[in-house]
Amino acid sequence: MTCTVLRGTDYTMHVFFDPFNRRLRVDDYEGNADSIANEAYALMKERGLTKAFIKAKEADWQTFLARGYMLEGVFKGYFRGKPAYSVALYASDERRMSNYWMQEDEILQQVLKRERHSQLPELPPEFRLRPAAEADARALACLYAAVFEVYPTPMFDADYVRKVLVEGTVFYVIDCNGSIVSAASAEMNESYRNAEMTDCATPPEYRKFGFMKLLLAALEQEMKHRRIGCVYSLSRALSYGMNAVFHQLGYGYTGRLTNNCYIFDKLEDMNLWVKALES
Repeated sequence: MTCTVLRGTDYTMHVFFDPFNRRLRVDDYEGNADSIANEAYALMKERGLTKAFIKAKEADWQTFLARGYMLEGVFKGYFRGKPAYSVALYASDERRMSNYWMQEDEILQQVLKRERHSQLPELPPEFRLRPAAEADARALACLYAAVFEVYPTPMFDADYVRKVLVEGTVFYVIDCNGSIVSAASAEMNESYRNAEMTDCATPPEYRKFGFMKLLLAALEQEMKHRRIGCVYSLSRALSYGMNAVFHQLGYGYTGRLTNNCYIFDKLEDMNLWVKALES
């Protein structure tokens, strides 16, 4: 999935066409929001996609709503401290409707009732936390293939993992005797000083150690060093564990994206969690 820059008479938009997840995503744009709303709709229909997902600027999000888009969440601090509004347009009832919304609401309420605490678990002596290197690409691909049946990006492909490492995505891993047993990444947008915390994976037998909190905390420190001001994550709304991790690390829940991507065995709703990093 690569970014395509499209230009019209009164706009420029940066579009990611994502046929695997049957959607298009606009992460950045300039110009007339009406024209961008219309063009995104036309592109979605032309390519047989079922969701258009746009990060709208503060001055424009209501323009998108007036064009039939729905507000699904807010990426606080996304545009160098200013919010991005996640607006979506659907091309089918099937894509628009969630079969798990009430269950996800119950999970969220349970998560939000938990007390937050800043203390991190201790790393057992046989494990090591470190940044990943290009040489780890194959081991990372094997980890993701072992944890997930389906994943929204080609993380089972070692060449793809190597590519994103080389292009600057930061991975931290925990290994034991040379085997990677947990991993997470930060995909940076250096222009807008934000990063997506993603690619979180730990096999079930290692989840009791709290590795994900350690990895995310390490990534946050790395992002601070790189002058990133805002981090966010899209977490499976059906996953109590990952939502609880973000809540306990001080992220705020700011919305839910309906049927956003394929993960495990189906299209899933994703909860949006956002955190401002202290400089």
